[in-house]
Amino acid sequence: MALDTNSDQSMSRIAMKAELLDAETELQLAYAWRDHRDEEALHRLVTAYMRLAISMAAKFKRYGAPMNDLIQEAGLGLMKAADKFDPDRGVRFSTYAVWWIKASIQDYVMRNWSMVRTGSTSSQKTLFFNMRRVQARLEREASARGEDLDGYQLRQMIATEVGVPLHDVEMMEGRLSGSDFSLNATQSAEDEGREWMDTIEDEGSQASEMVEQDHDMAQLREWLVAAMGVLNERERYIVKERKLREEARTLESLGNELGLSKERVRQLEAAAFGKMRKSLQSQSGEVMALLA
Repeated sequence: MALDTNSDQSMSRIAMKAELLDAETELQLAYAWRDHRDEEALHRLVTAYMRLAISMAAKFKRYGAPMNDLIQEAGLGLMKAADKFDPDRGVRFSTYAVWWIKASIQDYVMRNWSMVRTGSTSSQKTLFFNMRRVQARLEREASARGEDLDGYQLRQMIATEVGVPLHDVEMMEGRLSGSDFSLNATQSAEDEGREWMDTIEDEGSQASEMVEQDHDMAQLREWLVAAMGVLNERERYIVKERKLREEARTLESLGNELGLSKERVRQLEAAAFGKMRKSLQSQSGEVMALLA
């Protein structure tokens, strides 16, 4: 399709040469794609409105994304619009496509603005693309009135103006105020060789914790072995098959093997657990804490 190209310049040239569709032709193409999945009709419809997609993509150049990428995203939004357009609703395709093109470009810009996700909710997206503009206007208006707004007042006014919660404004302000930096960067000139990575706490288990865990597990195994020792051979077998296998046996399968009913196997299992519980409690009250 016409979207496959290597540069925004060639894409623009193709778009400028594309046909201009009147309402009737546009409607026929939309019906042909919706009802018959006519790819040639889809191609004509999308190609005819690529100039609209390119025009909208150009408005987002200030966010630093490559123009070619913005055009590609705009083209994807245009194709989504063509795929979902319902000609029976009585609106022009261009009117419907604008929303899809804009949404596709905005999602791309927000995904690539920072390694840290900037936001995905409706209020966060609204703030990302409107916060600086609204803030500048509010500051101009306050200056014209001779007022000096502090940061908190300004954030409150932005929240009211945009219609979002105050905490969303505070969060977005923090994310837009800085840029990503490498964790391998040094903290300052005085701390030569000390990187930000060195200040991150290791969330893994510390050596002392690992020693304590190993000791507790060894003690627990001793108690469990001793508790199993108070059971008879059939009870031990039932406990092993029901609790110590990777895939526990069912009461029915054990009953068939041992020539017992499911209820009898359940009773023997409960009795075995009762014996083990008494054995564990007699050995140490600490086992209850370990088993909790």
